Order: sequence, then C-alpha cells, then structure tokens
Amino acid sequence: MVPGDTPYGLVENGAIAISDGTIVWTGPQSELPSQYTDWESHDLEGRVVTPGLIDCHTHIVHGGNRANEFEMRLEGASYEEVARAGGGIISTVKATRATSEKELVEKALPHIDALAAEGVCTIEIKSGYGLDLENELKMLRAARQIGHRRTISISTSFLGAHAVPAEYKNDADAYIDNVCIPALKAAYQEGLVDAVDGFCEGIAFSPEQIERVFIQAKAIGIPIKLHAEQLSNLGGAVLAAKYDGLSADHLEYLDEEGVQAMAKAGVVATILPGAFYTLHETQYPPVDLLRKHKVPIAIATDCNPGSSPLSSILLTMNMACTLFRLTPQESLAGATRNAALALGYGDRGTIEAGKRADLAIWNIEHPGELSYRIGFNPLYQRIFGGTL
Repeated sequence: MVPGDTPYGLVENGAIAISDGTIVWTGPQSELPSQYTDWESHDLEGRVVTPGLIDCHTHIVHGGNRANEFEMRLEGASYEEVARAGGGIISTVKATRATSEKELVEKALPHIDALAAEGVCTIEIKSGYGLDLENELKMLRAARQIGHRRTISISTSFLGAHAVPAEYKNDADAYIDNVCIPALKAAYQEGLVDAVDGFCEGIAFSPEQIERVFIQAKAIGIPIKLHAEQLSNLGGAVLAAKYDGLSADHLEYLDEEGVQAMAKAGVVATILPGAFYTLHETQYPPVDLLRKHKVPIAIATDCNPGSSPLSSILLTMNMACTLFRLTPQESLAGATRNAALALGYGDRGTIEAGKRADLAIWNIEHPGELSYRIGFNPLYQRIFGGTL
C-alpha cells in the first residue's frame, strides 16, 4: 500500500526495498530496479502489507482501574455525574499517585503488547493522572521507559490540564498557574514532552485556562493537541486551530465553524469510538462536515481506565466504521497516514521511499478486511524500523 490513485493505494504484486531501517524503493515487482535484485529477499506469498499502525491518542500509563464506574454507568449514571461524585479522572489520580514508576510501566506493558500484536508500531501516551509536578513527571518517565522496554515508538503528551485535583477543587486558575505550567516547564527541561494536551470541557478547564497553557507550550516550542467538544461545544477546536494544533480529539459536539478553523490551520480531527461506545453517547462527530472541508480524520483507541478501556486498534477501526460510518479505507488511513499527522510525524504512516520501514504484514486478501472482522487478528508479521 502506497500513496496513489488506486483504492487504498494498493499495488498488486508489489515490492518494497529496505535499507538501514528506511524504505528506499517501492512499486510493482516487475519494475524493481536492478540494483535491488540481488538483495536478500522475502516472499510474502501474496499477503497484504500496510504501514505499521499508529495509536495516536492513549492514556495507557495509569494506576488502578475503574470497573466500578462501568457498573455505575450501566445503572444510569452519566460521565459527568460520575466525575462530580468524585469518580472519573480524579479516582485514577489517587491510584496513580500511589503507584511507583516501575509499577506504572509493568501495568502498561500488557496493553502495549496487545497493540503491538495487532501491528501497531507507534503509540502516543499522555500524562494527566498525576496532577502535581512529581507525579506528572513520573508518568512521563514511565512512558519513556516503555519505549526502551519494547520495540515500539512512544510519543509523549503532557496533559497536566486534564482535571482539577482535589487540593485545588475550587480554584482551577491557581492549579494552572501553580502546578500545571511549572510541571510543563520541568517536563520540558527533562526532555519528557513531545506535545502538550488539555481537556477543554465544563468538567475540566475553560478555553481561557487552556490558552494559558498553550501560550507556555508555544513559548518553549512544543506543539499542542486538545481534547475538544466531547461533551459540549466550548470552542476548543477553534482554540486548537488558533495555536496551529496537531489535532483536536473527540469532537462529538464540533460545529462547522470549528471544522472550518481546523481545515484552515491544518488540524487533524482525531475521533475516538471507544469512548463514544463506552459512555453510551448519542451525539456523533460531524464526519460529513470533516469530509466536506477536507479535514484529515485520525482514529485511536483512547485507551484509558474509565471512558475507553480499549486496547485493540483493530476493534477501533471496526468501531469507526460501524459507529461513525467511516469507510474501511478512511479507517485504515485514520490509523496510519492521518494518525502520523496527528502526532506531527512526517517519517511514517505511508509506504514510500524515505519513510521509516514500519510495516504490518497481514494474512488477508484485501485491506478492507482489517475493519470488517470483529475480535480476529490476522497479523502475520510486524516490521519495526526494518527489523522483523
């Protein structure tokens, strides 16, 4: 699969030449340049090859779990009601603060392994369950450690503006000034931050509060992302566009003004069907508007202990189609090319010369099968940086 005019960019009887972890040539096997014909070769026997998959939005590092809240929601409690009762993000904050860095890594690895087993080569991991300087840094260090423990690329996002901790319950502004921004600066100094994220919502932070964090991010040269328009429309997508954001995520309540702002600024729309499914939401992200204005659509698991306890990118691809009516081709692009854009990576997400040799080889006849099947993993082999 390469960029092109055919559906999925599919090349029949194709060949890929790899050197030092980089794709150096791709195209029909019949056109393989003579300089590559004597290289070591592997016959994939007609299997489908895609770019390595990318999970561009996760909260995979955390302490504890929230199975009890799953039961509460089944009994009728809304996400906001759970949060306002002391559950939600704050309950995970308590568990994460009580968990060591080593334990956070060990707890995350089974989820990392599950994603890698489905062809994922790059995973974004957010902080946001520490909500103080020490524990935000602890989460980001744990995320970095995962990249050393497994053959996978880890991108980190500082999400200090995720929720207001109990000690600042009635003073979100003081939390932003006294904790969030200093923690961001400390994380940057330690080399732990690839992007800065925030949760712009009535149960979290206002656009004005988020903007103060974004100003600091821009001042130190870190790109921004934003949880926006998940439960209401506060104009988060417009704010993300104002600061040239990599992505705005969730977006169920996004309106056309926000879509137009995203299109103009080149902001990727990351939609998260796992949270929509788990929370029994009924407001759909405006996929047709995103298509109309040619906003790239990425998809991700949103793997987290509360609103999306989902560790399968393949199930996410199916959900994006069945719940949000993406086509299988859009779904695959959402977990490859557009997911790379959502992380600011120009070196992966497609199969073409000059890109990283992150590839997934599948026991399927057509790429559409990746979104079609439920609970079945057809991965044959994963190639990470040119290595099987």
